[in-house]
Amino acid sequence: QVQLVESGGGLVQAGDSLRLSCAASGRTFSTYASGWFRQAPGKERVFVAAINWNGSSRYYADSVKGRFTISRDNAKNTVYLQMNSLNSEDTAVYYCAAGGFPLAQRVPTASRDFGFWGQGTQVTVSS
Repeated sequence: QVQLVESGGGLVQAGDSLRLSCAASGRTFSTYASGWFRQAPGKERVFVAAINWNGSSRYYADSVKGRFTISRDNAKNTVYLQMNSLNSEDTAVYYCAAGGFPLAQRVPTASRDFGFWGQGTQVTVSS
C-alpha cells in the first residue's frame, strides 16, 4: 500500500515559481511510476506530468512543457513538480499519483493507470 501527501501549494503571482512535493509512505513506492494531475474549478482532472520508477522517462502535457519539471528522489520517497512561469490557467488543485506496472520503462499518463492518489494541494495564480 502507498500513501501520498502533497505539499507546497499556495497563492502566487503570475510569472512566479512553485515547487510541489509529494511524500510517499510504503516500501513499494520506488517501483512505481509517479504523476501529477490537476483539476481546475468546474473542470475534469487532467494529466500534467509523469515520471517512471527510476526517473529515466518523463512525459508532460503540452500546456506545461518547458515550464514544469517532474523529478523524484527514491531515497526520500518523494516526487517533485517544479513549476515556473506560472499563469492564471495553472490555477487548480494538484494531485500526486503513483501506480502502473512496477519497474516499467513506460510512463503512464491516464488517471486510470494510477492506483494511489493524494488528497491534493491548491495552487492559485493571480494575474
